[in-house]
Amino acid sequence: MALVTTHSVGNGPLLAEVDMGSDYNAPTIRATVVQASSIFYDTPATLDKAERLIAEAASYGSQLVVFPEAFIGGYPRGSTFGVTIGNRTAKGREEFRKYHSAAIDVPGPEVDRLAAMAGKYKVYLVMGVIERDGYTLYCCVLFFDSQGRYLGKHRKIMPTALERVMWGFGDVSTIPVFETPIGKIGAAICAESRMPLYRTTLYAKGIEIYCAPTADPRNVWQPSMIHIAVEGGCFVLSANQFCRRKDYPPPPEYVFTGLEEDLTPDSVVCAGGSVIISPSGAVLAGPNYEGEALLLAELDLGEIAREKFDFDAVGHYARPEVFSLIVRDHPRKPVTFASTLTEVEDYRK
Repeated sequence: MALVTTHSVGNGPLLAEVDMGSDYNAPTIRATVVQASSIFYDTPATLDKAERLIAEAASYGSQLVVFPEAFIGGYPRGSTFGVTIGNRTAKGREEFRKYHSAAIDVPGPEVDRLAAMAGKYKVYLVMGVIERDGYTLYCCVLFFDSQGRYLGKHRKIMPTALERVMWGFGDVSTIPVFETPIGKIGAAICAESRMPLYRTTLYAKGIEIYCAPTADPRNVWQPSMIHIAVEGGCFVLSANQFCRRKDYPPPPEYVFTGLEEDLTPDSVVCAGGSVIISPSGAVLAGPNYEGEALLLAELDLGEIAREKFDFDAVGHYARPEVFSLIVRDHPRKPVTFASTLTEVEDYRK
C-alpha cells in the first residue's frame, strides 16, 4: 500500500474538488507523481503493481499520473553487466539476456495493457519503460491519454555513463510535446534535464507540464528541478524509484558491484527524492526520501502565464538575432530499403 504525501497549494486543501474554472485556457488539474520500485526481472508483476498505484492515484481524483524512469523493465542499479574495457564476462552477457527479456516491445501487449489502465482509470499516464527494439534496448517514456489511447514515446537521447553499455541512443524524432485538455505534456529523462539545448527544444514546443522521470536520488537533483520550472515557466513533475536491496534478486543472481557486502535486504539503494514544482519555483509536494509514496498536487495552469510575464525563454526574452538553435527533427536510420530503381536513384541524389 503506497503512502500518500499531501501538500496544500496556497490556502486550499489538496484534496478539494478539482475546479476547471470558467477560463478553459487555465484549468486547475490534479497530478500525482509515483515513487515506487519495480519488481526487477518480473515485468508482469510490475505491471500489476503499476495498476494498483494508478488506481490509488485515481481514487484521489488525479488526472495525470507520472511514473519513474525505467519503472517497467527496471533500472539495473549496481550492475556492470560484466563490462571492462576489452572484455565482457559470460555472467554479464546472461544478465543482459535476462534484462532484455524483461523489456517490452513498443507497440506490444504491455503497451496495450498500459493504455487500458489509462482508459479504465481516466488518467493521462506518463510511464518510464525499457523498450526492446530487436536486440537494442532504449530507456523510454510512454504517453497515454485518459481515453486509453497510446500517444507516443520519448527515447532517452543520451544515456549517462555506464547506461551507454546497455541502452541505445534515441534521436530527435521522439521528442514529443502533446497538446492535451490538461496542458502540453512532454518529458526529459534524468540527466537530459541538464542538457540546455534539449530543454530549449521542449520550451520551444510549448511544454507546460515537464515530466522528469529520473534515477538520481541525490540532493543536487532538486536545484535542477527548481531551475527548470522557473526557466521554462512550467510545472515540473520528477518521479524516482524508492528501492531497497530486497527489490532486486538476491546474490549471486544479482550483485551490487562494490557494495554487496555492506547491504542488507532492507538497505536503501535508491532514496527517491520525487518532487512537484510550480513555475514560480515553489515546491508543491516532496521531495520525499522516506519510502514508496504518491505525491499529489494541484496545478493551476494559469500560473504559467503569470510567471512568463517576467521571463519567456523562447519568447520575449529570446534574442534570435544573437542566439539560435537548429533541431533536426527527422529520424536517422542505419539501413534504408528502396523497393524500386527509381527510389534508389532518388536516394543517391
